Amino acid sequence: VPDRGCAILTDFMPWNEDTGSSSHELHRLVEVRDGVLPLRVVFDPRFDYGRGQTEITESEVGALAVGPGGERLTFSWSRPIAFEARPQGGLVGEVVLRAGERLWCILSWGGKRPEPTAAYRPFEHLRRTRVFWRRWSARLRYDGPWRHDVQRSALTLKLLQYTSTGAMVAAPTTSLPVSPDGSRNWDYRYSWARDSAMAVRAMNLIGFQDEARNFFSFVRHCVDRRDQLDLMVTVDGETVPTEEILSHLAGHAKSGCVRIGNAAALQVQHDITGPLLDAASLYERIGGILSLNIWREIRHLVDKGVRTIDEPDHGIWEPRAEPSHHVHSKLMTWVALDRGLEIAAVFGGDREAGRWAAERDRLRAQILERGYDAKAGTFVGEYDGSEVDATLLLFPAFDFLPADDPRVLRTLDRVQAELGDRGFVRRYRGGDGIGSEEGGFILCGFWLAEALALAGRFDDAFDIFQRHVATANHLGLLAEEVDPGSGRQIGNFPQAFSHLGLIQAATRLDLVLRQREEGNEHPPRHMLRRGAR
Repeated sequence: VPDRGCAILTDFMPWNEDTGSSSHELHRLVEVRDGVLPLRVVFDPRFDYGRGQTEITESEVGALAVGPGGERLTFSWSRPIAFEARPQGGLVGEVVLRAGERLWCILSWGGKRPEPTAAYRPFEHLRRTRVFWRRWSARLRYDGPWRHDVQRSALTLKLLQYTSTGAMVAAPTTSLPVSPDGSRNWDYRYSWARDSAMAVRAMNLIGFQDEARNFFSFVRHCVDRRDQLDLMVTVDGETVPTEEILSHLAGHAKSGCVRIGNAAALQVQHDITGPLLDAASLYERIGGILSLNIWREIRHLVDKGVRTIDEPDHGIWEPRAEPSHHVHSKLMTWVALDRGLEIAAVFGGDREAGRWAAERDRLRAQILERGYDAKAGTFVGEYDGSEVDATLLLFPAFDFLPADDPRVLRTLDRVQAELGDRGFVRRYRGGDGIGSEEGGFILCGFWLAEALALAGRFDDAFDIFQRHVATANHLGLLAEEVDPGSGRQIGNFPQAFSHLGLIQAATRLDLVLRQREEGNEHPPRHMLRRGAR
């Protein structure tokens, strides 16, 4: 503040070395470096999305908030603060700090009563937390030109993983709007099997195998307990709550339509097994070891993939419309069968390998026939359809077809022409049962960068990649989508999809750069496939 003072603010969640997880605490340190700084402190928690009354009691060292369901949140401070009740609820107080003085404020979930801040050992927790994250970050196996961006994305994915179970949420937020009218506000605070598998695959590429192992254990636990691989579950592996709209909340930027729960959990999406098997296959190839128990669950999922080959589904983009034969879902089922055969060989083969191979080949022929529009000369988003969607960029990335196949190249051109918007990429055009427009999907932009690199269009690939990296905020965080006109991030934030896309594209483009520096303008195709290093 000019003519008054300046301070450094440090926020962190302590890492508990004893349990190997983060505490349910948030620590804030305010250190005044110069002058005099008046601070206003507000404590106004609302439980159950503000639907119930919060009771707050104050003591000398802090305050206790109790929700209608017995939820408890304690707030402790290190210096005397003169608090008073606010008419609209909560407490507000002021304190003046001078150069060299500091204030600790600590929020703790589930505590019985506020404790003196010294009891939390905040400086010791700060030291340990810094040490943990520095050591963890040092495991990064990527030293390309986008190291900082890749590291920030890896940290984001790590923070989206619930340490207690290994589950990874799609995003830690709900109802940050894609469209101003709020019709595209969703709750992403759950673990999608597909999104998580794609994320741990990206983490595998850059050296973080522990996260992959923990996720596979979570999948095994869920399949064991529920006898199926659910589309999405809570971080504890439970059923996702029924979707409802909280009409008493105005929503972000008054967009309205604040949702909790997610109705997409009731959809049928056959594409979820492919990314899981692909991640498991990569995990084995780079030195990880899948347990026999995990393999038993995997072969169960491969068998299920065989049974769903000829069934329609809702697809990766979760339209609120009737099921259809989505080409991407068929492609991912093909991936599940192909990678299942790879993993089976590690365990000495499987009695079903012959049947899996036959079904894989049948499905491939089906995709090439019904997923291809001969008149347009491109692949299409649905069997016997005529429109494209951004998932068609993935054909070469998953080794279904070579990147220089004329059909792949024409599809790449068409996706850019019909879905591209000022360097960004929309998922699809046309109705999806929701209404309203959306922006450029950041993951799809990174898919485009990879596809261009695989096609040998390196300069275009680098331009698209940089354009998407530049949308991140000052902390390197990416939302789900971007408004192509303003470049403003929109949708839930930060988004696992976007950060895994950045990591995969960065590793792909880094390989291209290395090959070009060595005088190989066109790297061998096998070097560019499936994240080869």
